[in-house]
Amino acid sequence: MIRLHKYIAQSGLCSRRKAEALIVAGRVQVNGKTVTKLGTKIDPEKDIVKVDGKVIKSNDEFIYIAYHKPRGILTTLNDPFGRPTILDHLRKTTGTYSFPRVYHVGRLDKDSEGLLILTNDGELTHRLLHPSKKVEKEYRVTVQGIPPKEAIRRLEKGVVIQGKKTMPCFIKKIKQVDGDSIFIVKLKEGRKRQIRYMFKSVGHPVKRLIRTRIGPVLLGKLAPGQFRYLSPKEIQALKNQT
Repeated sequence: MIRLHKYIAQSGLCSRRKAEALIVAGRVQVNGKTVTKLGTKIDPEKDIVKVDGKVIKSNDEFIYIAYHKPRGILTTLNDPFGRPTILDHLRKTTGTYSFPRVYHVGRLDKDSEGLLILTNDGELTHRLLHPSKKVEKEYRVTVQGIPPKEAIRRLEKGVVIQGKKTMPCFIKKIKQVDGDSIFIVKLKEGRKRQIRYMFKSVGHPVKRLIRTRIGPVLLGKLAPGQFRYLSPKEIQALKNQT
């Protein structure tokens, strides 16, 4: 026997907390009867569970993937306007249209590239994305021009973008190329297009942005569009972050 909300989360549909909300809202049925009581247990071998009328099944095995999102690709599995998505590239890479449903841990905007973690472990995804966890992410950032040291110190201490001050972060210049500057940036928050807004606020727009690390997982030598399965050690390290 297994608790209903846990079974729903293991299907990859959502986190346990979201599953509890679905149950309370009357959107879950077991053997054709609506269940709204939290703590309800089911037999995965015998009972049929539906959410919003659709049968769900618990995953026997979770998958955990490191994926190099190419520039120009949307961080989504489906786009109503037909623009290229990460799922399009995964299908192309694997040669199959039956790639399992996965969540992306965090996002990268269309013009950015680098590491995404993909998994059908909905509960882990929810925990990693929760603001309280502050999982560190690392980026290699090329910006226009040569920002003065004082500007970088301001960015490290936090600047106001879109009405809210950014958290302190780590920024280290590693080289200059043809009048542009390349930095390593480490953040523990993930606001939309945050690094781009930060450098723009000091007059040095981002020209290229590559995420190279999420917590303990490294992009490594993955080429754009390629993916690899995480090792057991990496998976455990990720879970330890939460």
